[in-house]
Amino acid sequence: MEKRFEDRRAIGRRQEGEELKVADSQSTLGASTSEFSFSAKPVVRAGIVLGLGFGGFADGIVLHQILGWHHLVCITAHCEPTSIEHLQRQNTQDGFFHLAVWIVSLVGTAMLFRAARSGRIWSGKVLAGAMLAGWGLFNFVEGLIDHQILGIHHVLPGHPQQFLWDMLFLATGPLFGLAGWWMIRAGKREAR
Repeated sequence: MEKRFEDRRAIGRRQEGEELKVADSQSTLGASTSEFSFSAKPVVRAGIVLGLGFGGFADGIVLHQILGWHHLVCITAHCEPTSIEHLQRQNTQDGFFHLAVWIVSLVGTAMLFRAARSGRIWSGKVLAGAMLAGWGLFNFVEGLIDHQILGIHHVLPGHPQQFLWDMLFLATGPLFGLAGWWMIRAGKREAR
């Protein structure tokens, strides 16, 4: 027999620092719950980790594989392999990078499932914003460490405007982060 939400009423409005609590006597799955609450923290955390993973995949798939602009570790000025063995080594290094971002994505997915099972109400806009912020974090940290500090590769190595390409990539970090932060705030407001 299908059970429906009954006696749903707002107990309090969310004010700064408080949670919106909604009384609920029956869920559609038949499980009895006393209350749901809106809290974005678990979803934001999961989204940031997922964004880190997806940002790594975007970098690796688009820049490494589709466009072929660079690999994880470049030892020539143009990042062009000098032999088949050199290309195989670059592909293996890229493979380990993809394995790492796959594991990060799995951790983010597990965190998202945990957030969903907590019984808290959450917003898709908050999740999308957190993922965008995580992608921005990836771009900023990867651009700063790999491109500038370690110099193991550049966005478009050997290009006359190599530094400009690196700076444009680096700038996407704060831009994605700000856009994600804005989406998280908007999602929280809509959920209130």
